[in-house]
Amino acid sequence: MVRKRIVALSERIECLLRRKCGAFSPKGRMIVVLTMLALFTVLSLYFSVSSVCRFGQSTDDAIRIRHIEPTVLQLEPTTTDNVKQSNDFNYDDKRETE
Repeated sequence: MVRKRIVALSERIECLLRRKCGAFSPKGRMIVVLTMLALFTVLSLYFSVSSVCRFGQSTDDAIRIRHIEPTVLQLEPTTTDNVKQSNDFNYDDKRETE
């Protein structure tokens, strides 16, 4: 029921927009498009510049600088190691590849 009303409303709005936009001449459409492009560009630049200018001015959202705390190192060596270390280095051994 609600879905049907939403679909009907969207179809009405679409029909209205098609009638209004279809009444423009090609030159009028170009003027509308360029005006909207200029408006959205100005708004985008305004929001970008105002957000950069207001960055860090609020006391609640101020960036807090903290010192780096030293890490806690493990002082005792573990009994088991994940990597099996091999001390068998045969640098003089020239092996033939197959």
